[in-house]
Amino acid sequence: MKNDIVVLGGGPGGYHAAIRGAQLGAKVTLVEKEKMGGTCLNWGCIPTKALYKSAEIIHTLKHIDEYGISVDDYSVDVSKIQERKQNIIKQLEAGIKSLMKANKIEVVYGAGQLKDKNTVLVKGDGKEQEIEGKNIIIATGSKVLIPPIAGVDTEGILKSKELLNFKAIPKCMTVIGGGVVGIEFASIFNALGSKVTVITLFPTILERMDTDITKRLAASLKKKGIAIHTGTSAEKIEKKDGRFAVFAKGKKGEIVLESEQVLLAAGRKPSFDGLSLENIGIEYDEQGIKVNHQYETNVAGVYAIGDVTGKTMLAHTASHHGITAAENIMGVKSKIDHDIVPNCVFTFPELAGVGLTEQEAKDSNIHYNTSKFMFGANGKALTLGEAEGLVKIISDDKDEIIGVHIMGPHASDLIHEGTLAISAKLKVEDIANTIHAHPTLSETFAETVLGLKGEAIHAVPSRKKG
Repeated sequence: MKNDIVVLGGGPGGYHAAIRGAQLGAKVTLVEKEKMGGTCLNWGCIPTKALYKSAEIIHTLKHIDEYGISVDDYSVDVSKIQERKQNIIKQLEAGIKSLMKANKIEVVYGAGQLKDKNTVLVKGDGKEQEIEGKNIIIATGSKVLIPPIAGVDTEGILKSKELLNFKAIPKCMTVIGGGVVGIEFASIFNALGSKVTVITLFPTILERMDTDITKRLAASLKKKGIAIHTGTSAEKIEKKDGRFAVFAKGKKGEIVLESEQVLLAAGRKPSFDGLSLENIGIEYDEQGIKVNHQYETNVAGVYAIGDVTGKTMLAHTASHHGITAAENIMGVKSKIDHDIVPNCVFTFPELAGVGLTEQEAKDSNIHYNTSKFMFGANGKALTLGEAEGLVKIISDDKDEIIGVHIMGPHASDLIHEGTLAISAKLKVEDIANTIHAHPTLSETFAETVLGLKGEAIHAVPSRKKG
């Protein structure tokens, strides 16, 4: 056969799989129906963070006098914000294309369909072609979950993809969903000047993160003017005179939320429409395609990775799934632990977590210790003017680090020390004996670990056992 591997999907999982396979000597063809980089690069992670940066600057400007700087006036040019966002996307997309070329990976644009376990039928540009491969990796990602709300298909209701291309800042917005997408957009548009209301079915926002972190974030968001209704379900959406009314039911009864825009951010689900999985008998359900630890489906030689499996729906998870699948195809035993995955939320301040939450430790009957250290006691955080938040670390009865949770400046960067600690099964002593530079935000991690021993220098001794 012409190919050792045919990859369906050019998102983070797909292109990582393609490159790793090529590195190991495989002849690879990648099929992409839209744009290289997939949802993450074009309609998710990257464009959202570009908007986040613009919002962050405005957030800073609101407190600029604290830095001894006076700004009499400023304006927001949405067209320039969008131009900057698109330029970043174009640059990164061009980079991926160059990597495909450098690794001699053929890229075919079109919608792929499984004809048999070794053949993909690709339809695009008014033509069809068959691509054969000894192995196939399905990396078709996920799509927006549309909640069962009356009027949810009303014209003008936005999903994240449409909202990213906003041409004007709405005066008010209702966000349906309190997960990562909903809370990030709520934070961005709040900073841009919109009055934002969030409703979520769950008893807390960001329900998968540690409650010590989410409770503090909820209070912080409310202080910034974001209204949050937890334990609340959207029942119906109506549009009248260009405005939307969301009829919801919560702990205090029925409420009606009026706004210029409504964002659906109730989650995502695996996307395998049109693949014809049944043609070759691949096992799947609404939760995703079924795979083993090597990401191989029940059909030998056919793999599935990333969001399409319904596992942790994060770009970096998909990337490592792809590497693992490619390595197993090429006879290399993968050593990646996919259970230890950092999760980041870009709000003001940032959130990040990895490993077990305190509730998960309790539910697992683990005897644990916790320690917290506030950014307000860190010199670097104070100089940045970003003293809000804390670091929380959980260790088990063997003194191994099992959970790290951060709310504060550069949490998305700091979390990787925690990820490494958990992945390497480092003990409290290992971190405590590692010198951290001063003045840095990383000192908060070291101080929190020292707190597990009752030895934190810049905090009142406090340690919680569970």
